Amino acid sequence: MSGVRFTSKKRRLSAYILIIIYGMINLTGCGKSNLMMEYKTVNTITTSNSVSNKIEPFATNLCVVNTNIDGETGFTVEEQSPAGLFDVAHKQVLYAKDVHEQVHPASLTKIMTALIALKYGNTEDVINCTAAVEDLEYDVSKVGLQAGDQLTMNQALHALLIDSANDAAIAIAIHVAGSEEEFCNMMNKEAQSLGATNTHFSNPHGLTADDHYTTAYDLYLMTNAAMQYELFNEIVHMDSYETVYNNSLGAEKKMAFKTTNLFLRGEYQAPEKVTVIGGKTGTTNAAGNCLILIVKDTAGNPYIGVIMKATERTIVNEEMAKVLREIK
Repeated sequence: MSGVRFTSKKRRLSAYILIIIYGMINLTGCGKSNLMMEYKTVNTITTSNSVSNKIEPFATNLCVVNTNIDGETGFTVEEQSPAGLFDVAHKQVLYAKDVHEQVHPASLTKIMTALIALKYGNTEDVINCTAAVEDLEYDVSKVGLQAGDQLTMNQALHALLIDSANDAAIAIAIHVAGSEEEFCNMMNKEAQSLGATNTHFSNPHGLTADDHYTTAYDLYLMTNAAMQYELFNEIVHMDSYETVYNNSLGAEKKMAFKTTNLFLRGEYQAPEKVTVIGGKTGTTNAAGNCLILIVKDTAGNPYIGVIMKATERTIVNEEMAKVLREIK
């Protein structure tokens, strides 16, 4: 008989090649993939071109992106700014620019702090503040907690996410883990479990430290995880908050503040058909101006937008509005 006859060995080789090709095609999208996605704990994310004995999807319920993705509306963000827009419901990346570049996160760190507190703490617990809450520079964001002050975890989370209070971050960390160092160990372990392996935390608040960094993509992963908690969504949606807690003598102290999120304050507007649910701001000299927004479209589908390293506060908000125009 004429023609080519395939031996069993050739059949196996052909099948092997097809699996590799099919898997590589799928890695460019979101959700299921036929190849495992391997993260490095430093540098950038890489993909594996080998087939293991156990082929599993890297992130069945997550967006996955390895290259820059241009927006359809033709906008640009500042050259140094990593940015991304993630369709949570459909597991699609609508825009991506340098989303795996390691950068300082500033107070966007507090999203992970809140996640650890919600996952491993109790919102009705009473936090007894130690002197560590006073060990902060005078010009950083804080609500004025002092040693001996007592407030609930719920109150501390509001201060953390709405006012971006660094002293609240320290109080939460020590209450949950016994020390800031151990809390950071919990943060880093949780980051690894989420796939945020280009991230390392060395404090619970985000003030600049050499060994404290993340990426726009990893922040999407953390925010997506935090959104599974109703209280997180409730707090980041609030434009202001007032409460009363006690000092060491039992006397009442008032705490009141407005959100740092200018979209929630009405100073910036999302595009038509996009509703801002909440988010988190962050600013330091090293990090620049950073912003995460959680929004929804007219069908109620959620999206996460991230912009890092903007040179000015006005720019990060203006560029976020541009990014959100990708939502149809």
